[in-house]
Amino acid sequence: MQTKTLNLETISEAAELIKAGQLVAFPTETVYGLGADATNETAVKQVYLAKGRPSDNPLIVHIADVETVKKYAASLSPDALKLMDAFWPGPLTLIFKLKPNVLSPAVTGGLDTAAFRFPDNQATLALIKAAGVPMVGPSANTSGKPSPTTAEHVLHDLSGKIAAVVDDGPTRVGVESTVLDMSVETPTILRPGGVSKDEIEAVLAHPINDEQHHVGIKEVPKAPGMKYKHYAPNAQVYIVDQPNDWPAVVRWINHHPQEIVGVMGTDDIINNIDWPENARVVSLGADVQSASHRLFDELREFDNHSEVKSIFTQAFETTGLGEAYMNRLNKSAGQSHFDQQMMENAD
Repeated sequence: MQTKTLNLETISEAAELIKAGQLVAFPTETVYGLGADATNETAVKQVYLAKGRPSDNPLIVHIADVETVKKYAASLSPDALKLMDAFWPGPLTLIFKLKPNVLSPAVTGGLDTAAFRFPDNQATLALIKAAGVPMVGPSANTSGKPSPTTAEHVLHDLSGKIAAVVDDGPTRVGVESTVLDMSVETPTILRPGGVSKDEIEAVLAHPINDEQHHVGIKEVPKAPGMKYKHYAPNAQVYIVDQPNDWPAVVRWINHHPQEIVGVMGTDDIINNIDWPENARVVSLGADVQSASHRLFDELREFDNHSEVKSIFTQAFETTGLGEAYMNRLNKSAGQSHFDQQMMENAD
């Protein structure tokens, strides 16, 4: 299969492919998604095959109006309506209990709930409307790899496996949407993302749960990114927790002169250290916002340099967008930190 590159002006062609049961990658404000007709079970199953994604990992349903959610959800609470009004279109995914038999188990992972998102991207909203169906839309990458923030990333992973990608340039946010479970008594964040806990609570005027739940091996996750290893480049990522740990990182790099070592940090880290010659240094910008936007892009870039076996990456406080950044970084690193033993080995 030859994968076409389309754009906003050729959305009608992309819509025809979706209606024909084909897979089309699409842009959002967060990352690129892999689209298929959510009402076509055969097409949905092709998404799992193209990504190499476990079949018990449910898919987010992308919609272009609230009326579509009402068609599938068993009910919408006053809290849900407030959140839709405040954050849709935008990087907030909401999980609802479903009416019986309205979506295939291939979409829901066999659960009685489904996740819905109204993306803030004109090309994708036009695509959904032109296709006339909601679209499933996991990240358009090989399962477990860093999420794609450009059409080029999509083609790197999925060229020849999908019919087309709609190219709308780099995404704005760079990390996926917040997933909020509205099917439980107290709304619960299952995956932090582009909308923070504080922002949600400000709209609802009451507390919500922030459940960083580890899903068991036999348990079906309610949302993507809860169970399996995600966002990982080929090299091992190590999280550098504190600014005063970086001198020890430099010593560690100096003790491994035969290895090309990746380094990712903000400008104040990158520009104020005398880096060894074998360090491949990448800036994450000025703050957590720019770091979140660049994280996946830079992790993918290191995959183009097979000689890099280790990547040391700056941590941020887990507040606001920093919670989403650290969620992705921890999964990318497999919870590996530049710890005391590595520091001692550097001395």
